[in-house]
Amino acid sequence: MPIIETRDGTEIYVKDWGNDGRPVILIHGWPLSADSWDDQAMALAQAGYRVLAYDRRGFGRSDQPWEGYDYDTFADDLADVIEAAEIESDAAIIGFSMGGGEVARYMSRHGGKGVSQAALIGSVVPYMLKTPDNPEGVDQSVFEQIAAGINKDRPDFFRSFFKDFFGVGVISHPVSQAVVDWAWRLAMQAGLRPTLAAAEAFGTTDFRPDLAAFTVPTLIIHGTSDATVPIDATARAAAKGIAGSRLIEYEGAPHGLFATHKDRLTADLLEFLEQGNSRGAFFGGRTAETTV
Repeated sequence: MPIIETRDGTEIYVKDWGNDGRPVILIHGWPLSADSWDDQAMALAQAGYRVLAYDRRGFGRSDQPWEGYDYDTFADDLADVIEAAEIESDAAIIGFSMGGGEVARYMSRHGGKGVSQAALIGSVVPYMLKTPDNPEGVDQSVFEQIAAGINKDRPDFFRSFFKDFFGVGVISHPVSQAVVDWAWRLAMQAGLRPTLAAAEAFGTTDFRPDLAAFTVPTLIIHGTSDATVPIDATARAAAKGIAGSRLIEYEGAPHGLFATHKDRLTADLLEFLEQGNSRGAFFGGRTAETTV
């Protein structure tokens, strides 16, 4: 099942790894592709799970239509992937960065059909944009600067972007230059129109109304030094709004946890999924548990 066709005719590239075990669906961040999940996907498949990771429309090996870069459509694409994979129940959906938005909108728009666990990793949920009622958010000017940088010189913009993404500095080198270059190449697979439109979508979509739809055990993981998706406006707010969720904060960690903290992230996801296998994953109560 390398390609599925969505309800509007867009072809989505899907990797389907592992055996007939419990399904886990991995949703990548901006501006990457499903390949960014490879380390975790391999480990989960080797642990007996059926792992699906797909390229968001406009990115990686999927089609690049002109329209459809809004979260209602993204959630519908997720629903179409789930249907094409013939998944009817007991799935875990895990979204990184803007992929957390697909998780949230799928839970509300599609009633969380077939989902028994959810995870938000470095996610943009519930609301990135700074507004009077969201003072911890990011100024609109930042998103405007991102768009301007991409339009001026997209390859050069992403050279700098991924240094912050992975927390690479003069002294700090949590990943090799090869990893930064690899992420850059993934980003450059995307079309210009999808790259800009998706950035606008994750920067302006308010997922606060979607939080009540999280009626399954939900794990939230975020780095405290995330300069790309600030933790106060996202993970900490999401943990307060999602009943019974668990927030794990990676102290001093940047945004690109799938690479900078890949072993810890994999271990935390495996533990969470195992709790789901034993039906013991609901963390209980309305107050989230926070682990640093």
